[in-house]
Amino acid sequence: MAPSEVPNFLVVVKMKVDLFDFELPNDAIALRPASPRDHARLLQVADNGNVSDHNVYNLPELLEAGDILVLNNTRVLPAALIGTRPARAHGGGSDVKIDVNLHKQISGRQWKAFIRPAKRLKAGDDVHFSPSLKANVLADPDHGECVLEFNHSDQDLLEAIEGLGAPPLPPYIARQRAVDDRDVIDYQTIYAKDTGSVAAPTAGLHFTDALFEALSNKGVEILYVTLHVGAGTFLPVKSDDTKDHDMHSEWFTLDADTATRINKAKSEGKRVVAVGTTSLRALESAAKDGKIDAVSGETDIFITPGYDFQMVDGLMTNFHLPKSTLFMLVSAMCGLGPMQAAYRHAIDTGYRFYSYGDSSLLWKMR
Repeated sequence: MAPSEVPNFLVVVKMKVDLFDFELPNDAIALRPASPRDHARLLQVADNGNVSDHNVYNLPELLEAGDILVLNNTRVLPAALIGTRPARAHGGGSDVKIDVNLHKQISGRQWKAFIRPAKRLKAGDDVHFSPSLKANVLADPDHGECVLEFNHSDQDLLEAIEGLGAPPLPPYIARQRAVDDRDVIDYQTIYAKDTGSVAAPTAGLHFTDALFEALSNKGVEILYVTLHVGAGTFLPVKSDDTKDHDMHSEWFTLDADTATRINKAKSEGKRVVAVGTTSLRALESAAKDGKIDAVSGETDIFITPGYDFQMVDGLMTNFHLPKSTLFMLVSAMCGLGPMQAAYRHAIDTGYRFYSYGDSSLLWKMR
């Protein structure tokens, strides 16, 4: 497979979305991460569905020497911006404050963005973010979304955004508190490298230098992929059946050395564990006939129960939203019944949910 080719692994299995619903108390949503990061709780779900309670710092004890741990080294762009739409020359009115959340890069100058208040913008308007940075609205906003074309491009644009933006906290956190300086550090993995995400690969937020050292001492091999996480990861499934859901796409890359190391490990019977659903989606998107290829491109892989995992044996991931594509993915890994039971256990025993919450280690069901 050439590096630019990404096969379409969209898995269409007709299932009622309501099957993936569950009740979650509002106080189970974590508004701050555990400190230290690796002191978050970790719920292990074995390949027979049995659950056991641990902490993230116990991860080396739960893995075996020779296991491959694959992490997503994407870096979160501070994609939450505040701008001003100047008063229009015709029609009266005054300057308008505009909240902008960039969520998908289209080109060196253009980004898709969620905006508020969308009714105060129209095609041709400029939004000013600083004396040197502005963007033009290319078309009338549609359902709170528009395309912005900036007056800077590529690295210059990213650097300008870095200097002005704030961490793009998920809506379930942002609705309950304001972003602050702590989030600049908290909402970024310590190994983040390639800027491009507008949401953190949250399973990776639990890792510390001490944990990496312990994993190395255990003989666990650490590898990296890059998948730039989009805001679509938070979008609810609005259709009644999974087959009718329009899955968002995200850009990813997996290099030849990583592919070679994973293929060698699989040929030797070693386990591949994805850290985060983003790493898993990258690995499964690059897999073909039981092997993995170096690949770069967009993936819209949609994994639901019935999916045949080709590459991943285990998954470390946080706890996900009801009726979300991510809860469907973990249900594909462990089975819907075992995951429903595991989530009930997590809720009953006080696990913290979502981006800043606790974690789980899931093994592919037998």
